[in-house]
Amino acid sequence: MKMPGTTIWRMSPALALALLLALGSGAAHAADSCSAKMTDVVFADVNPISGSDYYASGTLTVSCTLALGFPSLLLPNITYCLSLGAGSGGANGGARTLAAGGTRLPYNLYTDSSYAGAAVWGGAAMPANQTPIREAVLAGLLGLGVYTKSYTIYGKIAGSALAGVGTSGDADTVYASSFGADATFTYALSTLVGPPSCTTGITTTLPFQVRATVVNNCVINAGNLSFGNSDVLTGAVRASAALGVQCTANSAYRIALNGGANGSVAERRMRNAATGEMVRYLISTTPDGAPWGDGTAGTTMATGTGTGTLQSLPLHGRVPAQRTPTPGEYKDTVTATVYF
Repeated sequence: MKMPGTTIWRMSPALALALLLALGSGAAHAADSCSAKMTDVVFADVNPISGSDYYASGTLTVSCTLALGFPSLLLPNITYCLSLGAGSGGANGGARTLAAGGTRLPYNLYTDSSYAGAAVWGGAAMPANQTPIREAVLAGLLGLGVYTKSYTIYGKIAGSALAGVGTSGDADTVYASSFGADATFTYALSTLVGPPSCTTGITTTLPFQVRATVVNNCVINAGNLSFGNSDVLTGAVRASAALGVQCTANSAYRIALNGGANGSVAERRMRNAATGEMVRYLISTTPDGAPWGDGTAGTTMATGTGTGTLQSLPLHGRVPAQRTPTPGEYKDTVTATVYF
C-alpha cells in the first residue's frame, strides 16, 4: 500500500552490489604505504684541541597511511626495519668516520643518549654493529588510518678521537658523511603478526648527512724569563725559558711579543719600581738572534704549524753590557699574542 504524498525508494540487489564494489574499488586506489625521513645531524664548531666531547642530534620519522580498504583495518600489522651502514665517510672498526679529503674524524650515531656500544644504530651494512631499529605495530581505527613515530638519533664525537684532527688551507674545514643506499627503510603491511624483517618487504632509501666543522684554534702559555742575580753588567747576561703553543693540526700560526711595559719591540726595558731606573734587554727565538717582536722595527715573529699537541718554543733572553744601575729588582711584563 502506498500512502498519499509518499515516495518510496527501493535499491535493487544489483545496484547495491555495484555500489559496494565501487566502494571497494575506490579504496584499492588509495595506496597503503609507509615512508621514513631523517634530518641531517650537524655538530656545532668542533675545536679539536679542547679535548671535549661533542654532541648533536637528528630526528627520524616513520609515517604509514592505511587506506579504508585495507584488509581487517581494525587490526592491521605494520612491521618495519631501519638499517644504517657506514656512510660515505666509511668506518674504522665500530666507529663511523666523517671525511675531509683524506682525513678522517671518528664519530657515531646512537639510538639513545647512553652512547653505549649496544646503542649504536647499525645494520647488515655495518659489520661491526648489526643492530637496526625494528618495530612491529598494531595500528587500526584508533589511529584513523595513520601511524607516525619519531625517534631521536644521537650523535657523538669523543674528545679522545680528536687528537691530530686538523683543518685544510688554514681555514675552518667541514667533515661530512652522506647516507644513501646504505641507509634503508624496509616495511610490510599485513594482518599477520610477525617479527620485523630487514630483508623482506618494500625497501626505500633514507638519505641524510652528518657533518661537523672543525675550527682553527690556538692556546699559548709561558713561564717567567729570569736573569737571576748580577753584580755588574760589564758583560752580557743570558737566560732562557719556554713558551708553549697548541694549535689545531695543519694550522699555520705566528707568535708576536709586544714591547713590554717600559720599552719597544726593538728595545725592551726592565724597571726598578723604587728608583725608576731601567735595564735594557732582548728576547729572541735563538741565542743572540734577531729580536723577537711583532715584525716591525727589524724584529721577527716565531712561526710554525700546529700538530694538535703542545709544542714548546724557546725564549732566549739577553741583557747586553751597559751601565750598572742601582741594586734592586728590575721587572717587565711582555704580552705574547698568537695569530692563526
